[in-house]
Amino acid sequence: MAGDDVADALAAIGPRLRAAREHRGATLTGVGCATGISPSTLSRIETGRRKPTLEVVLQLAKEYGVSLDELAGTAPAAAPAAEPRPSAVRRFGDEKTVLPLTPYVGGLHAHKHVLPAVQEPPARPRQVSHDGWEWLCVLYGRLWLALGDQDLVLSSGDVAEFDTRTPHGVANAGLGGPVEYLIMFGPQGERLRPRTPPAPGPGSGSGAR
Repeated sequence: MAGDDVADALAAIGPRLRAAREHRGATLTGVGCATGISPSTLSRIETGRRKPTLEVVLQLAKEYGVSLDELAGTAPAAAPAAEPRPSAVRRFGDEKTVLPLTPYVGGLHAHKHVLPAVQEPPARPRQVSHDGWEWLCVLYGRLWLALGDQDLVLSSGDVAEFDTRTPHGVANAGLGGPVEYLIMFGPQGERLRPRTPPAPGPGSGSGAR
């Protein structure tokens, strides 16, 4: 690598580490407990305020199940799998199931989340905040989205888009049934760019010459 390439690769490691952590649904506190690296140090590494040592990069790569090539951005692009592998399903302490839909680290990536049925009204969701941009679409059920000071209840087909620096959290808002939703997340603040045909202008109808 040339000097500029090395500098670019080092600068990108922090965001890629953050993407790998969030891809696993892990928190800074959880990773800190598992690795012995303080959450504040992890945060500074992810935001580029601190350069990680090779020892730390190796430790985090092992924790997240990614290769050094992926973190350095030198791994060949992987083609999306036709169907998610059952082994990719991850379950968490709150019984939430997360199915990664993109097999790579960095850039926009997608997950399917399933929250189990609840038998009584939940407490207001615990909120988190981090760099990035999120697009959320409810597939089934009713989802409680606590976004800053707002409380939104989204139903099947509803979509929300927000800056993840705004504190946010979710919970199942419907009693007796699960809720399923899709999330697309840009770890470096990428946003979805809708592409639609331009609206017909005046005189563009079938009678125009």
